[in-house]
Amino acid sequence: MDTKTREPGMAPLYEVHGACAWITLRRPAVLNRLQASDVSDLRELFARIDEDRSVRALVITGEGRAFSSGYDLDDLGERSGALPPGQLAGKAPPDFSAMTVELEQLRVPTICRLNGSVYGGATDLALSCDFRVGTTACEMFMPASRLGLHYYTQGLIRWSSRLGINAAKKLFLTGATIKADEMARIGFITDLVAPDELDAAVTRLADTLCAQAPRALEGMKRALNEIARGELDEKASDARHVASLGSRDLREGMAAWHEKRKPVFTGE
Repeated sequence: MDTKTREPGMAPLYEVHGACAWITLRRPAVLNRLQASDVSDLRELFARIDEDRSVRALVITGEGRAFSSGYDLDDLGERSGALPPGQLAGKAPPDFSAMTVELEQLRVPTICRLNGSVYGGATDLALSCDFRVGTTACEMFMPASRLGLHYYTQGLIRWSSRLGINAAKKLFLTGATIKADEMARIGFITDLVAPDELDAAVTRLADTLCAQAPRALEGMKRALNEIARGELDEKASDARHVASLGSRDLREGMAAWHEKRKPVFTGE
């Protein structure tokens, strides 16, 4: 990892509140611009969450007035030789694509808390989450075509499957800036709220997700992602369905339904 400190700020903050993990991007002076070290740190945190069965949901957010301005273009330019050579010249950039795939395939449901606008590669970081709760003050753009950058394939697949081909073409091929209402219309923002309602909306959604039967939630998330990409493993999905019929969580859920109480799921 590079020893040079390219931007002010700190590594992503990881916290767990109850059954919900939180990751906060912490470079507000540069609108939470992502560096190579952040990509590595995020991948390590995703692996940690996947292994921790006590975590049932993840919220990703940023400090300050923006969620993130995307990946550090100076870093990318220096590595590619587009900018004057430095210590990064000729070195491959971090695998941002792998990081987003790992987030998309994370065991637990994920929420992007869009505390502000989102740009560049950070739009795909947000889109890799299952839910994106944003405010009416948000905007976004994807500048790849302005920069001469052919975006990585997994990102193109994700945008097309989650937003539809027309929205993906408009945003990738024109580099247009769109506001919160349009972001919600095309499905980039899944829950659009007023700025002063953001925390309450995220908390409600996180609490709802954490209260569901975790194995059922994980399995259905996996199947739905596979369906969206045209990659459904039908036998594996059917096997998870059959396994759920004999689970302790199903017995608990049915008992709670009849007793008119909240279920307490254990993931068994």
